[in-house]
Amino acid sequence: MGSAAKRQLTMELIEDHKIAVSRACKILSLNRSQFYYTTQRDDSETIEALQELAFKHPTYGFRKLFAYLRKSGKPWNHKRVYRVYKLLQLNKKRKGKRRLPDRVKQPLLQPTAINISWSMDFMSDSMVGNRKFRTFNVMDDYSREALAIEIDTSLSSKRIIRTLEAVIAERGVPKSIRTDNGPEFTSKEFELWCQEKQITVHYIQPGKPTQNGYIERFNRIYREAILDTYLFFDLDQVRTLTREWIEEYNFTRPHESLGNLTPEEWKNRPLEEKNTPITAVWQTGYLHLQLNNSSYLVHLSKFVSHRLLECGVYQRIQKQKMDSLTDLSTPAQFQSELPGQFKSQEPDQFHRNNHKCIEVKNN
Repeated sequence: MGSAAKRQLTMELIEDHKIAVSRACKILSLNRSQFYYTTQRDDSETIEALQELAFKHPTYGFRKLFAYLRKSGKPWNHKRVYRVYKLLQLNKKRKGKRRLPDRVKQPLLQPTAINISWSMDFMSDSMVGNRKFRTFNVMDDYSREALAIEIDTSLSSKRIIRTLEAVIAERGVPKSIRTDNGPEFTSKEFELWCQEKQITVHYIQPGKPTQNGYIERFNRIYREAILDTYLFFDLDQVRTLTREWIEEYNFTRPHESLGNLTPEEWKNRPLEEKNTPITAVWQTGYLHLQLNNSSYLVHLSKFVSHRLLECGVYQRIQKQKMDSLTDLSTPAQFQSELPGQFKSQEPDQFHRNNHKCIEVKNN
């Protein structure tokens, strides 16, 4: 304990317990000369200069502020400036940046059943009066079903776990979850919870939101339908409108990616439709698919081949090497490559979205 602290305690003993100065100094092992000593230092000029600099540059530390003082011609040495710096409590502990492990890009595959993969993300908006709130969105990648949208001004990792526990109690445990690198998802508590539930967490690479494309598209639809449409006055209003929208989204709204079915209809399709076999025959430059008694001839570029790999097509057909594939740029060239046993139904639909696909029938 320093002499200044002992002096302060001595004064408190004298005032509170009405004892003599000599006895109080003896109790705290403080010399009476130190108790009566009054410093002759005048740090007012140093305090004023440091406060002025700290106000102009609140992010600067001691070394930068001291360099400013010396450059302006002040004669004080670093010991005096640092003493005043600590006296003003300007020495703040610098918070180190948390380093994330290297994230490996994971293919955005199309699951073949519910509860194989969920996607999660946060959104933010504001109410009247500029009061901010956040939403925690969860969806199933297979059925595109909105599983939960939790809304509040603050959403911690504990709140995220409680929300997921409620969804799991109703729907079951997912095999994997895809998220970004937000602090709620990288917290130790969330990671331990996922390990306990045996859930694999797929973190996307920082600055790559397209790697979580399912939830990003869902966020856009939710923002256009609710957040950008209404003026909110309280959280209850946001929750009510969101709850009504989730009901419409899951049970009424048709989804183009689901063949214009709703998520509920897609999830409850007959088993034979979910497990429809696909047969494939590779030719030079195209792929012949047999699906639901219809034949499809697909011409592929190497770019589209990679897209098919990401979409999970190779999970249901035998993998083949793509080195021999050629790229035919015009429908006429593509027609000339058709085998004789195939006949085109819609030749104008060849070239679309970087690939050529037509439905053909056996003669």
